[in-house]
Amino acid sequence: MTAPVGSPLRVVLVDDSALFRSGLAGLLSACGLEVVAELPDATRLPEAIARHRPHVVVQDVRLPPDHSDEGIRAALATRAARPDVGVLVLSTYVESTWAQQLFRDGSAGLGYLLKDRVDDVDSLVEGLQAVARGGTVVDPEVVDRLMSTTQRQSSVLDPLTERERDVLALMAEGRSNVGIGERLFLSPRTVEAHIAAIFTKLPLESDDNTTNRRVLAVLAFLRSGGGEP
Repeated sequence: MTAPVGSPLRVVLVDDSALFRSGLAGLLSACGLEVVAELPDATRLPEAIARHRPHVVVQDVRLPPDHSDEGIRAALATRAARPDVGVLVLSTYVESTWAQQLFRDGSAGLGYLLKDRVDDVDSLVEGLQAVARGGTVVDPEVVDRLMSTTQRQSSVLDPLTERERDVLALMAEGRSNVGIGERLFLSPRTVEAHIAAIFTKLPLESDDNTTNRRVLAVLAFLRSGGGEP
């Protein structure tokens, strides 16, 4: 559910820390986003989504009652029931296993960022906008962890050159072609060439021509970090 042009992005916040929720709500509101609901856990999340029709849900990875992976499970439940609503999961720690669990069956409209990114307001808002549009955002530190894992094991990424892996890692962070070029000091045409090579080399099996190959490539990258096919 992408916000109409000129309309603020509607956000639901889910975190058991009232202080964090309040601070994040104020931060997002100051950036022009509309926080339509603040919840301490995910029990009333479906009701809040039905009532407020948010574009994206921002939630902690650990939620009551057990503070384990409730946030991941709630995110997957939201995406299954409401694929038009983006979900951005926030975590205090770098947990690549949780990221792999989140993106196991698809990555469109999902994001995984560390709570430290809240300090980088521009990146946070860009991440929310990307997820609301159906894109994928992964924290750079999680990407680094996954990259270090794939370098130690055989994976579907083996055919990629080092530069192509760099490009794919930045794609996983949610960066556009322009952003990738700026980061790696590459021309737009060179970035496009690398991405075309990535699409060719990765096993992106799909009979649907409308499927976003960029999303499939990122999903292949995330899966490879766990050593699973």
